[in-house]
Amino acid sequence: MPLYEHVMIARQDLSNSQAEGLIEHFGAVLSDNGGKLVDQEYWGVKTMAYKINKNRKGHYAFLRTDAPSSAIQEMERLMRLHDDVMRVLTIKVDEHAEGPSVQMQKRDERDNRRERR
Repeated sequence: MPLYEHVMIARQDLSNSQAEGLIEHFGAVLSDNGGKLVDQEYWGVKTMAYKINKNRKGHYAFLRTDAPSSAIQEMERLMRLHDDVMRVLTIKVDEHAEGPSVQMQKRDERDNRRERR
């Protein structure tokens, strides 16, 4: 099955447990349609570059999935209809990276892209 990565932004006025409940809910939608949630990360509340639906902040979540395209389409359809979800980005990848995402790594663990002066 194809591999996908999703980043979801939920409304800022949700609690942390409600935001993590959204991740579990959409993971259940995937499993009901023949896919599986490989990994999930809750990134917390972050400030956005611009307002979305009059919100300056949002709960960010990162999902790695292994599912057929029909399951992904159904999950995205339900995310668009859900009132608490503001934005979703889905990317098809060849393979999932090992370990935590760059967002969850500590600053000194990340690769230095350029030398600081």
